[in-house]
Amino acid sequence: MDEKRVAIQTLGCKLNFAESAAMMQQLEKAGYRQVPYGQPAEVCLVNTCSVTGTADQKDRQAIHRTVREYPDAFVVVAGCYAQLRPQEVAAIPGVSLVVGADYKTDLLPYIQEGRQEAARILTTANEDIARFLPACARGDRTRCFLKVQDGCDYFCSYCTVPFARGRSRNPSVASLVEQARQAAKEGAKEIVLTGVNIGTFGRTDGSSFLQLIQALDQVEGIERYRISSLEPDLLSDEIIRFVATSQRFAPHFHLPLQSGDDEVLALMHRHYRRDLFARRVELIKAEMPDAFMGVDVIVGMRGETPERFESSAEFLRSLPLSQLHVFSYSERPGTRALKIDYKVPEAEKKRRSDLLHALSEEKRLAFYRSQMGRPLQVLFEHGNKKGLMSGFSENYVRIEAPWRADWENTVQSITAGSPNADGTALVPQSPDGN
Repeated sequence: MDEKRVAIQTLGCKLNFAESAAMMQQLEKAGYRQVPYGQPAEVCLVNTCSVTGTADQKDRQAIHRTVREYPDAFVVVAGCYAQLRPQEVAAIPGVSLVVGADYKTDLLPYIQEGRQEAARILTTANEDIARFLPACARGDRTRCFLKVQDGCDYFCSYCTVPFARGRSRNPSVASLVEQARQAAKEGAKEIVLTGVNIGTFGRTDGSSFLQLIQALDQVEGIERYRISSLEPDLLSDEIIRFVATSQRFAPHFHLPLQSGDDEVLALMHRHYRRDLFARRVELIKAEMPDAFMGVDVIVGMRGETPERFESSAEFLRSLPLSQLHVFSYSERPGTRALKIDYKVPEAEKKRRSDLLHALSEEKRLAFYRSQMGRPLQVLFEHGNKKGLMSGFSENYVRIEAPWRADWENTVQSITAGSPNADGTALVPQSPDGN
């Protein structure tokens, strides 16, 4: 193959984006170069997600679109859908290689072999997934997504992720510190720690997530870190208090509650009940009154009767949260949730989702208004959009300001003013205090 151009399409979470970047870095060492999806390429990579049935459908559409738009390319399909449904993926005409969780680390030899008559499948049994693909992706020139952990041991009753990614595993603290140092050298100002169940960091080598963040906090050149989704039972008091006093960790928490009803939490096989969650929120607010708290919630889980949903919604209303990330329950083959009798109608799922989305917007606007008049440290992102630029404060308030080239990828102290026209951001306070 004379040309070595690669077009990548990534679906799903930030972890997938980080891993797409890591797979591309492998190929770059052999002379391949990435081009925007849609431009001519000899190799195409579709990195898939399988968290919901809708995600599976989007995966199939993306694969079919890729083989249609790149009929002569070597098409690689990787990610969770490839691990869970390899035969299904391989049966799609035009697919050259199906890569499961344990083979993301060595794509090159198989790509160099070229297209064969039938798609090649490279997967292992779930219990044999053991490799770790290091990944630190630049989402833009401002922030990086650093993969610190992979896999999950929790096996919640609604979830297929442990089957797609294997058991929890992690690299060393020292290797992640080195990746952070390299990101700082390349100009990154913010690093988001990402993984599948990052609170289980250390099960590979006897270290801990607290030790990791303590070490990362010492890396010079990084303005701030953000911790992605962290299970409530793994968010210890020590972690909360460390973030409250650290040099660089942002007062920003993303907590997967999933339900505010104890009976539904039991059906989900979650590892906590709502009283523990409430105590975590209470301590965060006590230590960091202006911390941003985003919460994942699933509506329409099997067994979520109307009474249980109302119990969950009332619990959410009672907490000083900043935003809800609302997902509708999706039936996944092979999960234990399918054995639960009570099934929520689709129309009712939508009603519940709409209700919680409205509650989320109410809480987000209330949190934003609570920050008006406060000095915030805002990391402005690259880009001039109709004369405006935007960035996020340490506590995840979006600030929109007139564009200035010298503010891109820098932290500016901004006194937050009123909301912009559509309420999606605050604008800097004017000299008259408005």
